[in-house]
Amino acid sequence: MKRILAILSVLFFVLTNLAFSQDWQAKTERAEYIHRAIKQVTDVMVYDIYSPPVTSRTYAYVSVAAYETLIQKNDKYLSFAGQLHGLNPVPSPGKNIKYSPTLAAVHAILTTGKPLVISEEKIGAFEKDILGEFRMSGMPDEVFDNSIAYGQQVADHIIAWAKADQYKETRSLPQYRVRNDAASWKPTPPAYIKAIEPNWNKLRTFAMDSAEQFKPVPPPAFSLDSSSVFYKDAMVVYKQVKTNTPEQIDIAKFWDCNPFTMNVRGHVMYATKKISPNGHWMNITRLACQQVEADALQSAEAYACLAVTLADCFISCWDEKYRSSVIRPETYINQHIDPAWLPVLQTPPFPEYTSGHSVVSAGASIILAKLFGEDFAFADSSEVEFGLPVRHFSSFREAANEAAISRLYGGIHYMPAIINGQEEGFAIGRYFAGKLQMRREKSAKEF
Repeated sequence: MKRILAILSVLFFVLTNLAFSQDWQAKTERAEYIHRAIKQVTDVMVYDIYSPPVTSRTYAYVSVAAYETLIQKNDKYLSFAGQLHGLNPVPSPGKNIKYSPTLAAVHAILTTGKPLVISEEKIGAFEKDILGEFRMSGMPDEVFDNSIAYGQQVADHIIAWAKADQYKETRSLPQYRVRNDAASWKPTPPAYIKAIEPNWNKLRTFAMDSAEQFKPVPPPAFSLDSSSVFYKDAMVVYKQVKTNTPEQIDIAKFWDCNPFTMNVRGHVMYATKKISPNGHWMNITRLACQQVEADALQSAEAYACLAVTLADCFISCWDEKYRSSVIRPETYINQHIDPAWLPVLQTPPFPEYTSGHSVVSAGASIILAKLFGEDFAFADSSEVEFGLPVRHFSSFREAANEAAISRLYGGIHYMPAIINGQEEGFAIGRYFAGKLQMRREKSAKEF
């Protein structure tokens, strides 16, 4: 009898510990932790007023860190090593090491993100709270410590990779010099901010052969002749803003995604901070992942594939912007058509051609359609926190098309920058969709 009781006691202990183990894993191995970590990086970049190109770089590195951490326990997924320029395989956690992949990935995201932002302390405070949640799950101390250690290893590896991308070197390169000719870009009101990231094309690309690989066709030749293509393109913008419907104005504002809008009220000037185009599409990715109940690894895959695509979209777009240095509609129209005309949106501080939002939205739509399907309908609530209502789309392509035409409604781009910018982005998106191999066995629709 005593022997039976002893056996039962041991069995009860084993089952209890097994249930306890499964309980903390059920609490911690969830995609929501990945989404929250990425969102925190977004919030800090909004606070720090990071420009669209710089946010694209940050998203790429933190997202790859998450993905590379999470694939270590799943042999169905392939590493980015060897697929992205300069990335070597991340360290292995070891065969017999017990750790939480999700906790390690969260730590890798946040640790990679800290040196890429200004307000490191905000990420640090968030990390303290979220790590406390992992502690409270009942996760064994050994597992917790191993997870942090492995996340740190991956982060160190990704940070070292990032340091070699020429970003630091571009900080000391000559800045854009405003030209006196009538055709070139000039700073625009109300803040007349200097040109943003004129040397962005010097950065190491993620997968493109070079910044010029998807070089768009040249913009129409500048002209003041009222019969010229350029003048007619300017008149399209001029008339569109004057005849915008309330719906078109709503579309322009929804896709504004200007990280730093300067507001002028009499003698008072104050800034409004919002997400970048990258942040908007990263949030759309979160919404899509949640809609299909993607797990942590699937979510990290989606973020990473999108982020590296967007990063190269910006390198390509910025390469063209400072090559052609096309004057913005606001400057051209005020000087040659109507000095009192104002765009709906505040003109961003960089040359006009091609349209950045058109490029990145087109690229994003290709990648997300590959992962979630061509006809994936979703409700986009990305701008709700900035006071704008939800918009509904039947596909990522529909959203990308609306984002592109929003630049005309907003009065900040001519149609060639929109049309050719989309072609540039679609080409980059197709390139990444074909080049990135993430699954050992994959279908046309990944999820």
